[in-house]
Amino acid sequence: MIDSMTTLERAEAAEHALSQELDRLVIMKSVIYTSGERDPRVPVPRPPDQGKRYLMGHDPRLARMPGKPTLFDFFKYRFAPANHLLQSARLAQKNGMGEKIVLACLLHDIAIAGFIRGDHGYWAAQMLEPYVDAEVSWAIRYHQALRFFADESVGYRYPELYTRLFGPDYTPEPYIEQAYRYARDHTWYMTARLVTVNDLYSFDPSVQVELEEFTDVVGRNFKQPKEGLGLDASPSAHMWRTIMWPTRYL
Repeated sequence: MIDSMTTLERAEAAEHALSQELDRLVIMKSVIYTSGERDPRVPVPRPPDQGKRYLMGHDPRLARMPGKPTLFDFFKYRFAPANHLLQSARLAQKNGMGEKIVLACLLHDIAIAGFIRGDHGYWAAQMLEPYVDAEVSWAIRYHQALRFFADESVGYRYPELYTRLFGPDYTPEPYIEQAYRYARDHTWYMTARLVTVNDLYSFDPSVQVELEEFTDVVGRNFKQPKEGLGLDASPSAHMWRTIMWPTRYL
């Protein structure tokens, strides 16, 4: 009986159950994950499987997502800790921004939090386009370029953090400057610019912001699919599924 088991026996039983669950290879990494760590001209070696099957579902090393995951579920189980996003959204609220800008601040870096860093504004915008107002996704896409260019009219200066991270001689690629110039003349320029204004390039780890503070904003401005994010038929559902099951073999 389980009640009669010692602590050691329970631990051993739990370890055995985990080993059984891990009797599938979950060590596969995508090419994009390993590029830069190896010569791309050399074939990727296939790990010895010793008769094991390859994972095609939930990775037991990760928190299991609910059957119909919501945006908040992704924040809790895949994007956490999301202090930077939460603090940016709270700052936007504190500064009297409208709900579109608050939502954009809450979501502007979700690609970094759960997917990929490079061109994160574009990735996040594509992930979100089926579920938010077009102005919100546009602002998230172009905040990426606007970050590198000052706008003294709203008190935005080039972040000192970027000088430390990239060096004083860093110059954005031409496509970034082109995107900036396009956005600068767009009707929604100020929406994207206010995302950068309320972005936090040095957030305070001691300040705690609860995700539930934005329940109403998300409820009014995010179109949660009834099937669950990643399980609906939107053009970006596959991106949410990749975050949900990042180590599936295919």
